Formats: sequence, C-alpha cells, structure tokens
Amino acid sequence: MADTLAGTPDTAPSVPEYPMPRDAGCPLAPPPALTPLRDDQPLGKARIWNGATPWLITRHADQRALLTDPRVSNDDHEPDFPHVNAHRAAIAPFTPKLITNTDAPEHTRLRRSVNGPFLVKRIEAMRPAVQKLVDDLIDDMLAGPDPADLLTALALPLPSLVIAELLGVPYKDHAVFQENSNRVLDSSLSAEEAQASGRALHQYLDTLFHEKLENPDDDVLSEMAGRVKAGEMTHEEAVSMGVAMLIAGHETTATMISLGTLALLLHPDQLALLRESDDPKFVAGAVDELLRYLSIVHSGLRRVAKEDIEIGDQVIRKGDGLLFDLQAANWDPRAFPESERLDLSRPARQHNAFGYGPHQCLGQNLARLELQVVYGTLYKRVPTLSLAAPIEQLAFNHTGTTYGVKCLPVRW
Repeated sequence: MADTLAGTPDTAPSVPEYPMPRDAGCPLAPPPALTPLRDDQPLGKARIWNGATPWLITRHADQRALLTDPRVSNDDHEPDFPHVNAHRAAIAPFTPKLITNTDAPEHTRLRRSVNGPFLVKRIEAMRPAVQKLVDDLIDDMLAGPDPADLLTALALPLPSLVIAELLGVPYKDHAVFQENSNRVLDSSLSAEEAQASGRALHQYLDTLFHEKLENPDDDVLSEMAGRVKAGEMTHEEAVSMGVAMLIAGHETTATMISLGTLALLLHPDQLALLRESDDPKFVAGAVDELLRYLSIVHSGLRRVAKEDIEIGDQVIRKGDGLLFDLQAANWDPRAFPESERLDLSRPARQHNAFGYGPHQCLGQNLARLELQVVYGTLYKRVPTLSLAAPIEQLAFNHTGTTYGVKCLPVRW
C-alpha cells in the first residue's frame, strides 16, 4: 500500500490509532499519546477508521511547510484521501467541487467568488450588529432560569443568527440547518443518515437560491446569484457553497464560545484579566490564545500527496495520505513556550486553529469578530458567572468535526 512505511507491516503495533483517547481528567488537553509522538516521531504514521495509515503531522513548523506545499492536495476525490469517517468517504465521489475539496486553479476561482463578504473591512462593519445580538441574548439568559445552559442560551443561537443574516437565510429556519448540519458532521451516524441530512440541506438552499435569483437582496447568496448570472460560477457550485458555509458558519464558533468559557472558568486568573480589560487589542489577543489552546477541530485536517515530498529525513510518497493534528501543533513548545499553559497575554496569532495556507478557514475573520464580542462582553455583564456542575459531570462531544461540550450549565 502507498501509505505504509517501507519495511513496516501494516499490522505493526507501533502505529497508533487515530483519533487517540483523551485523558478524562484533562479534557481540554491534547490526548496524552500525542506529546511523545510530536517530540520523538513528528513524522510518523497513524491508523484511521478504515485501516489506512496516513502520515501524522504534529509539529507546528512541519504543518506550515506542508500546508503551503502545492504538492499537497485537498482533493477528497483522490482514491487514497484519508477521509475522517465512513460516511464522508461514501459521499466524496458525489460531492461537487468546492473550496473545501479543490486545489488551484479551481480552488482560486471558487474562493475568489465568495471571498468578498468575509474580508476584514466588511466583517468589521458587522460589529455593532453582533454586539446587539450578544447583548440581547445575554438579556434573555439573565431573564430566564438560573442555572442555564450557555450552549443553548448563547453559544448556538449567536453564530446561527450571524451566518443566517450574512448568507440571507431566514433565521426562522435555524432548527432545520442546525439539526441537519450537525448530522452531516456526526461520525456516529451511518452514511445513509448523513447523506439524507446533506440532501435536506441542499434542497433547502436550492429553493432559497432560486428565490435569490429572482429577488436578490444584500447578502452572500444574492451575490453568488449575481455571479451565476454572469457565468462566473454554476448554479450547483453556488448552492453547494452555500451549504458548506451554512454548516461551517455556526458549528465551530458555537463550540469555541462554550469551550472557551469553560477554559476561562477553569482559569480564574486569566478570566479576571479578560473581565478587567477594556483594551480591544488585549481581547483580540485573548481570542487567539484561546483558539490556540483549544484548537476545536480535533479530527485533523486531511490531505493527500500528489508527488513525492522530502521533509526532514522522511519521504512522503505520491498517494500517501496526510493527517494534520492541529492541537498537537498548537501545543508545540518550539512555537509556543510553556504551551500547556493558558496565557491570554501570549502572542498567539501564529496558531494553526484555522489551518494554514491557501485553504485557511474562509470565515476566520467572522469567527474572530463573534468571539471578540462574546469574550469582551459576557464576563463583564455577568461577573459572577460560574459552572453549575462539576467538570467531571460534563459530557464532551467526540463524534463531530469539532470537540466541545454537549451542555455547559452555568449560574450567576
């Protein structure tokens, strides 16, 4: 097999299973087995769900070198692509070409077609509106029962409201896209169940997109409708892109709001710094440090080599799968000294939580804005916020693309 180390049997016990088990006593830290791998075997192999053994890339510098290497492909239609689970592998041959699964020049064309609304200046203009949403949601939470679940009170509705507004999706339909997008990403479901939810999302966006073609508005779907009319992208590309943005636009940010709050409540000294600061630059830096510390996407970025690549003393062969563990890189002491410590004063902008290179997260500016507003508001508005249950009783989600809590009970 192309993705097996020369001279190493595929059944070798030294090849670890991926994803690796976490330490229940340290739920915010990377799996314990990742640290010695990063320190002693930064370019090794790992065994995934189907028995394939892609390269596991754990060091920050190696990830940045490979994620910008044009010989590394994001095309999940390739036969040796190391898919995250069985249902993603099953639907890959039927998935249209998107910014999430193409390489240049096709990726460049598609990315350019949707890049405008996510540029810093346009996202920054949304700050007052996002601030009002956060204030309103906190008002509603404080007016309701104490304790409350922060996930349902704030973490889920905020990014759903924001991405719905940005795309031009009626928020009244948020239950439809939240439930179906979560099911598309849930590795505990069968391929058939995931495909059914994917079809439901596609049908919903297709109907909405037809409306935008006839009656455009000031939103991303309408902008894409204009590009379809101009022949710059196809109808199918626009609908599929809308589905991808709808899914990505709420799940990761919702997870960061809740898990970031948990991390801060477990580090009261750092929470105090954030609560007491009125400096927007400090809040922005705190967001990046929390992104570094938590990483959120713990299922690994997946790629495949299009050509042989020499890196260090290893040769990655054409057709080999590559698996980038983002949290291992974000806890790499070569890039971030004392990386196991949450330090909101740390310059952490160089983290890999959004990936790196041409496929770096399209929505990172939007995510940063939402997190800056939440982290800069919630703990000032609710200075007595605390956990309403021991951390040992919290249930963590291991089956989606992101890693987070299923419920975050808080009191004030």
